[in-house]
Amino acid sequence: MKRLLQAACLLGISISAFAADQGKIPDVESIVNKANIVAYYQGDDGKATIKMTITSKQGQKRQREFNILRKDVADGGDQKYFVYFQRPADVRRMTYMVLKHADPGKDDDRWLYLPALSLVKRVAAGDKRTSFVGSDFLYEDVSGRSLAEDTHELVETNDQFFIVKNVPKHPDTVEFNYFNVSIDRMTYVPMKMEFYDKDDKLYRVIESKKVEKIQDFHTVVRSVVSNLKTGSKTEMEFSKVKYNLGLKDDIFSERYMQRPPREAMR
Repeated sequence: MKRLLQAACLLGISISAFAADQGKIPDVESIVNKANIVAYYQGDDGKATIKMTITSKQGQKRQREFNILRKDVADGGDQKYFVYFQRPADVRRMTYMVLKHADPGKDDDRWLYLPALSLVKRVAAGDKRTSFVGSDFLYEDVSGRSLAEDTHELVETNDQFFIVKNVPKHPDTVEFNYFNVSIDRMTYVPMKMEFYDKDDKLYRVIESKKVEKIQDFHTVVRSVVSNLKTGSKTEMEFSKVKYNLGLKDDIFSERYMQRPPREAMR
């Protein structure tokens, strides 16, 4: 009888400890900061080849293939991005560069090089939420939205996800009213982003369809964005993903937009 009581006490202690541990929910700022690091700051730098498939409501498909380079200036802070288009012929040799600023008071710097015109064109700050090369992804999706631009509220926690509601601090600068992000509780990978318009109707969804562990970093290798208003969707498949390459700073310059380095083309 004594052993039975001891076992029952131990079981009760274990259950209480487990429940207490489950009750330790991080604050929302910790959650979004960690998710931001996982989504955009794995390693000191990185590289990937991306195959993009754009599918219209009628089922017509268009494809893009490009390489992307990324280098962090500070973990969770400023970054540099370089995108080099390989296919199809009408976008081949086109490049896109971003100097991302973590300071919300400073707009990111974005440029496009159009080889047919031999022209380097600056992408206006007001265009950051417009279509990226005719896809359902936006320019801002490539390098990520600054956390400081939104307020964050943890609206739900379940066995699998933290669900965070994000409301823009300057609603007149964006087309959405708010967006919810479902963040995996184990990996902190943002698995789904749901955007609601000014009438509070869901109109845009970004989903992480496949996640792999690469060089010990949880990495999204297939993502899909769906435009519920137009019926179109765009899928991105990531391959040849590598981190901590030791990329040089001078790669991310206007000079290299017209003559991309070998790191961008391989």
